[in-house]
Order: sequence, then structure tokens, then C-alpha cells
Amino acid sequence: MIPDYQSVMLPLLKAASDGKEHRMTDLTETLAAEFKLTAEERKELLPSGQQFIFGNRVGWARTYLKKAGLLDSPRRGSVVITERGQEVLRRKPAQINVAFLRQYPEFLEFQTAKYDQSEEVDVDSSQTPEESLYSAYQGLRESLAKELLKRVTELPPSFFEKLVVELLVKMGYGGSFKDAGKAIGKSGDEGIDGTIKEDKLGLDIIYVQAKRWQPDTVVGRPEIHKFVGALAGQGAKKGIFITTSTFSKEAREYTPKNETKIVLIDGEQLTQLMIDHGIGVSTTSSYEIKRIDNDYFEEE
Repeated sequence: MIPDYQSVMLPLLKAASDGKEHRMTDLTETLAAEFKLTAEERKELLPSGQQFIFGNRVGWARTYLKKAGLLDSPRRGSVVITERGQEVLRRKPAQINVAFLRQYPEFLEFQTAKYDQSEEVDVDSSQTPEESLYSAYQGLRESLAKELLKRVTELPPSFFEKLVVELLVKMGYGGSFKDAGKAIGKSGDEGIDGTIKEDKLGLDIIYVQAKRWQPDTVVGRPEIHKFVGALAGQGAKKGIFITTSTFSKEAREYTPKNETKIVLIDGEQLTQLMIDHGIGVSTTSSYEIKRIDNDYFEEE
């Protein structure tokens, strides 16, 4: 299990206790071995896909220890323990965490600048600031998805038809909105059926079935059997079954024995795709996560 960044603080300080300058890459490897991380855990990435989780947490542990004056960085990518850091180790603390570091004025100043103290911020969280930001984002996204699904199931079937067509076009299917709208028509049972181009040139055709059912409805394997039969009737080998409800375990595990390929999209995935492609939502705020460009500060 990958330790949180606060659990890394004391081991990191101990790893630099010999007073020598250490490269952070070497310390990260040493700590990974100390925590007995598997190869898979060492390679596990943050949701952004830009950094390894463990390396990111070691980096934040280093930042907090530096802000408290326990570590120093004589050059880029390296650290050395300070006299204050040595003094802390001589006290043999059971752990070093954010609460422990608050005894140092420099760290308190850093925290005051980092957070608006009038706001409720869990600075003792086991998550790094990046992980906390992602968790908050996911929470907002899940809440938005639930509200979207509620709105979609409350609106008439004709609106659902328009929504599905617009989403498929935004995802790159069907050519133009006009072409896709002509290809997909109403079925009369709160769903839509039809064919749509897989690409703008129409090199392949995909059969689409979309059912606007209540979220508590479960689509079982028999419905998927019917869908595969409809594909055969249309001469199609690819199909997308979209529903505002959910699929049973048996339905999801069903795989046609022929060359037919089907994709099942339930209400939860439908709303996530709507958010990703800007259907029925608008952007209120946008934030960029930036880091130091070390190449910029290199001397020529």
C-alpha cells in the first residue's frame, strides 16, 4: 500500500540523517524499498497521468520539511538535512506530520499564505494538495452527474433523442448533426433506434439503441440478446446500447459468439460522457495546475 505524504516525512528525514547531499530520485527509491512497494505500486500514476503517486507524495513531504526548516536544497533535485532536522531526530519523535511541523514559525507562515484561515480547510488530510483538489473535483462531478441524469429522465423522449444524437456527433460519430439526426429515428417506446456512421466518411455503420428508462430499471441479458438480433437484421456488426438506467451483471458479461461488437452505456456513463463533451453543462471556473519549469532557470 502506498503511504500518504505525512507518513513519508519521518522516513525521509531519517534517510538524509547522515548530513550528506542526497538526490531526491535516490531517496525516493530508498523509501520505496523501505515501504516495500511493489513494482505496480511504484508505477501507479496520479489521475492526471503526469506523475507517479509515490514520487509525488515524497515530493510534497520534502516541500513541507523544507518549509519547516528541517531540510534544505543546496541545488535542484537534491536535499540535505539541516541542524534543526538533526535536532528533531535526536528527540526521536514517533512521527512527523503537519501538526508536528506547526511548532515552527516558518511553517506556520507558509500555511497562512497557503490557506485562507477564514475557510475550513483540512490541512491535516492524508492527501497531498493535488490529491485533495482531484477529490474535490470528483465530488463536484459526481453531484453534477446525478443532477444531469435526473433532468434527462424527466424530459420527453424527443429531447432524449436530440441529446443522444448530439452526443454521438460530439464524440465523432455520424458525420454532421443533420446526417445523424436523419439516420436515427424515434421508436415510439421512449427509446430511439437507428444506424449511424462510425466516421465522417461512413466507412462503417453502427447500430444504435437508446432507451430513456428510469434509473432504478435494470436492463437484463434478454434485452441484449434482442439487441444483437436487431444488429443482425440491420446487417451491422457494431452496436451501441445506451440507457438512462443500469445493466445487470449478466448483461455486461454477455459476449456475442459471432464477430458482433457491442458497447453498453448506462446512465452513469452517459452523464459522464455528457460532462466530458459539454452536453447540457457549462463551465463556471477553470483552473490550471502548473509547476516550475526547471529548464527555464538553467544557466546557459
